[in-house]
Amino acid sequence: VQLQASGGGLVQTGGSLRLSCAASGSVYSANNMAWYRQAPGKQRETVARITHEGNTDYADSVQGRFTIARDNAKKTMWMQMNNLKPEDTAVYYCNADVGVGNSYANSWRSYWGQGTLVTVSS
Repeated sequence: VQLQASGGGLVQTGGSLRLSCAASGSVYSANNMAWYRQAPGKQRETVARITHEGNTDYADSVQGRFTIARDNAKKTMWMQMNNLKPEDTAVYYCNADVGVGNSYANSWRSYWGQGTLVTVSS
């Protein structure tokens, strides 16, 4: 099982980016999925989470600016980030609780994507 994150880049303050995360391999299903971020010298923090049913919650710092969504059939998740600020600069990681298997879930475990860098210039 692999999670592939993409979509990071350099953007000016007020700009937008869309991050994507695709699960591949023996992925029967995914429950909770989330985006985290880690800025230089800071701890990793939760940015946004989404359940299998599509319920979402966001960190206060991104509420109203970021939108998380998913496509269960395609085993993908994305996050639209608008009105970006310099303090959003960080490496963004996707995370998913994955049921491993083809016809059914043999086991459940948490997987991380490799991280994608978002840089917001002032």
